Amino acid sequence: MNPSGHARWRATVKSMHENEEVAGARSVLKPRTIPQLAFYTGLVAVATLIFTIYVPATRGYFNVGESAVFLVALLAGARAGAFAGGVGSMIADIVLGYYFFAPATLLIKGTEGGILGYLASRKPALSRRAWRLLSVAVGAALFACIFLVGSVYYAGEAEIGIGLPWAGQQVITVTVPPWFWAAIGLFAAGVVVAASFASRPEVGYSALCAAIAGSVMVAGYFIYEQLVLGYVAIAEVPFNIGQILVGIVIAIPAYNSLKALKR
Repeated sequence: MNPSGHARWRATVKSMHENEEVAGARSVLKPRTIPQLAFYTGLVAVATLIFTIYVPATRGYFNVGESAVFLVALLAGARAGAFAGGVGSMIADIVLGYYFFAPATLLIKGTEGGILGYLASRKPALSRRAWRLLSVAVGAALFACIFLVGSVYYAGEAEIGIGLPWAGQQVITVTVPPWFWAAIGLFAAGVVVAASFASRPEVGYSALCAAIAGSVMVAGYFIYEQLVLGYVAIAEVPFNIGQILVGIVIAIPAYNSLKALKR
């Protein structure tokens, strides 16, 4: 990257962190510009559309849109998380033809992003030792959940779709062994624990907040599918939990990296 490009990138990251600091002080975010909020919304929509994994044997499916919702909420606060999470995810549903999910997605994903942004700005006053103990506990829970959900619902032959369905999406078929999810779980736990001891002892709190916000998403879709659409919604719960876990695996390391750029 040339010097001017590097300077622009650092300026963008600095702007994101300044927004985060405002969110922490006021509990809400007021994005400085409409283009910035549009960028966050587009990020969520593209992340939801561009990369999917489907496991035919279990009908397990997830995209990486959750990670974008989490990342925006952590970086920019409750209002940006709510707007980008709800509108960006709704746009993706409409583009993919899931019109019947779009109204619920606007509300559910918006609530998810708003809750995460709010909780992340309300960190309790704990000692470094307490933060690190929390991070170790969260890391252990992440490993257990990722391995359990991944090995049961996302192991076996999987179809990885890259690109938009109507624009020549590339589909690659791979076999995902159970140990793959053990490795992903170890990676996620390692990132949380290492960051808590290296520079950000409260990183486990960020992951915990994402899990809490994600649980609202799981409950929201369960209620909508069961009561409004008439589906047997309990079958979708493990896959929505899997999407939360994948979102945390991607968003937390990305968030830590962007925080490090500020220093």
